[in-house]
Amino acid sequence: MRYNYPIEQAIRAASVLHKDQVCKGPVPYPYITHVFAVAMIVADYTDDENCIVSALLHDTLIDTDYTEQELEDDFGGTIKDIVISITETYHNEHDTKQRQKMEKDFLKQLKIAHERALIVLSADKIHTMRSIVENYIDDLSGYIAHYGSHQEKGLYMYQEISNALNRRLRNAILTEFNNVFSEYKKFIHAVKEKSEQY
Repeated sequence: MRYNYPIEQAIRAASVLHKDQVCKGPVPYPYITHVFAVAMIVADYTDDENCIVSALLHDTLIDTDYTEQELEDDFGGTIKDIVISITETYHNEHDTKQRQKMEKDFLKQLKIAHERALIVLSADKIHTMRSIVENYIDDLSGYIAHYGSHQEKGLYMYQEISNALNRRLRNAILTEFNNVFSEYKKFIHAVKEKSEQY
């Protein structure tokens, strides 16, 4: 990755926008650690500046008050399009029918999303899944207490995302995604077995 002004601006924007947020888990790390990790994973697989900047900004539309117009004004239409195409708005929806519709719309987006967006999405999921497994592999009860025991719905969406990535993505990051997803599925299976003991 070559450091440059757009990347510096994205680092600054993400740091300010996520400044009061923390990651879920046993240790409340500042949320920006996730953002930086995703950008570093992306940088392992591409030198595309748009991918790296988008990785730094990938959660701004869903987790902050930053608007699509502000994103475009500050970073351009290409970055805006990448971020929008991987923004999972259904996470904040509590109405079951509306959530299901939003999930379907998101999966439809992935069928036409640019490869840049799929690379950023892969990195996001790699870091999220890896963090969950590393944080809770020796504390399944802690995971159940924090997230609940019913993870089939979340696993369904991960599987659908995996299917989309494996159909369309031709970047080497796909191998890493598949490896981490396999470990995550084993972990969720262990969580399910643990929850059935209660």
